[in-house]
Amino acid sequence: MTRSKKNRKKVKWRRVFGALLLIGIFIVGLGQIFQYIEGTINTLNHPLEKAKGKQTFKGEKNKQGAINVLLLGSDSRGEKQSRTDTIMVAHYDPKSHKIKLISLMRDMMVSVPGHGQQKLNAAYSFGGPELLRETIKENFGLDLHYYAIVDFKGFEKVVDLLVPNGIEVDVPYEMSYGIDTPLEKGKQKLHGKELLGYVRFRHDRLSDFGRVQRQQEVISKLTEEAVSLNSVVKLPKLVDLINKYIDTNIDTSTLLTIGKDILTKKSSNIETFRLPEDGSFQNKRDENLGDVLEVDFDQNIEALNNFLEDKSVAQNEEQ
Repeated sequence: MTRSKKNRKKVKWRRVFGALLLIGIFIVGLGQIFQYIEGTINTLNHPLEKAKGKQTFKGEKNKQGAINVLLLGSDSRGEKQSRTDTIMVAHYDPKSHKIKLISLMRDMMVSVPGHGQQKLNAAYSFGGPELLRETIKENFGLDLHYYAIVDFKGFEKVVDLLVPNGIEVDVPYEMSYGIDTPLEKGKQKLHGKELLGYVRFRHDRLSDFGRVQRQQEVISKLTEEAVSLNSVVKLPKLVDLINKYIDTNIDTSTLLTIGKDILTKKSSNIETFRLPEDGSFQNKRDENLGDVLEVDFDQNIEALNNFLEDKSVAQNEEQ
């Protein structure tokens, strides 16, 4: 056989192989899409029992513009109303498909309607997510449309569903005090229960500031790891977990729309911000409240609006 004939056979085989590969990818893709559609239909046929929410929340639903969701992690140990361990706002723009995450320091001294000057997380203790919504609106001018309260078991379950192989983080030092699972220093992959300890730990030189950094880090990495074709078919299961472990007033269709945007990579990059921003607060000791953050509200309102309107670069915390 001449060399030219051999080359032609090689070229022909490569073309056939390439065609088969494309067909295989296409078939697999159709299978994944079918599973997603089937799962979505099943979910919509069995809507969230918690879609109405267990808590009073008077935020007006925004069906056309950007959506702001108050995200809360409670440190409840069975109390009727506890303070919040985590306070965040997730901002989603359905037009640009952008997701932005705002962390609010719980020790900020703010004006709580009907209760005077208090720490921010005290608003939840006094009046649940509704009073916290009113407090954030009064102090920062931010409208909140929905709320979601996540319990710790729910966090673990969601992590283990989306990223069963864990998320890699670089633990800066040994973490043990105040968390259930001690963590050694160094790079390692953490699963649900371990990640929960990682984001809750606060007994270091940065205190809550360090914890906020880790919370934003984990949520961003969780989103990045979850964005894959295989993860799309997990969306209905994720909604089922939300039904079991998360108290929210977000309706099923809104959840599926945001989730699909994230899992189809339209909203895979999350920009983060922290209130108060650097240089806009002072550490103070209040005789009634203890250690608080005294905030320059004008500066922070301007910074927040710039962040939401893409007028400034998302801040990266460097402590």
